[in-house]
Amino acid sequence: MDRGDASVIPVALTIAGSDSGGGAGVQADLKTFAALGVYGTSAITAITAQNTLGVRLVHRAPPDVVAAQIAAVREDFAIAAVKIGMLASADVVEAVAAALDPAPRFVVLDPVMAASSGDPLSGDGFIEALRALIPKCDLLTPNLSEAAALAGMPQARSETEMAAQARGLIDGGARAVLMKGGHLDGDAVDLLVTAQGLRRFAAPRINSRNLHGTGCVLSSAIAANVALGHDLVSAVAEAKAFTRRAIENGRRHNLGRGPGPLMPAP
Repeated sequence: MDRGDASVIPVALTIAGSDSGGGAGVQADLKTFAALGVYGTSAITAITAQNTLGVRLVHRAPPDVVAAQIAAVREDFAIAAVKIGMLASADVVEAVAAALDPAPRFVVLDPVMAASSGDPLSGDGFIEALRALIPKCDLLTPNLSEAAALAGMPQARSETEMAAQARGLIDGGARAVLMKGGHLDGDAVDLLVTAQGLRRFAAPRINSRNLHGTGCVLSSAIAANVALGHDLVSAVAEAKAFTRRAIENGRRHNLGRGPGPLMPAP
């Protein structure tokens, strides 16, 4: 078949868990990719039974199954960016690290350790394995509790402490860190820290209880924007604006009886 006139669409890969409630994980990532005009592929690391009220069950995929999904996608698609989310266990982290060799063009790691409800999503040895994966990634996007766990420090309580923890993670091998300060009081402030400097992103806080999947949407939007040709700073800025619109859209809907999802839209 002649494919010479076929249009080219960037392709992104999400490596993450499945959320049966549709608000986070692979489901949120694929919605985000589609809304931004990027073709989404996936490798599912775990199946969760969850809804807006919490996580009922986590079934971790065997490492070889995760690796096979990644290999199948990479052998057939030109992957422009990868988003990594929930990996659930140390052996899955190691399988993903091996499956991403040689490294794709851009990899963003959202180090998910717990659901928005607070339910844990990772097992023994996970943090140590994740630390070994970090140097293979171009951007790390932890929230305050995740950054503290990876840095082995108390949770940051100020922008100064956020920046210090990010620099510590860079000293530990991270290429760039987007510290998400959404759990601090006041405006929502994120800090993009690299070896070259710091960029501050601040916006008034949106009053909404429907914030399930915020980190997934943000990290997958960054990956999508890189796939579309943006540099890192521009990709983060565009992803922040996209996520803010998704929060605004989500707060107008009542889906489920607990904290509902964002609503990604172009």
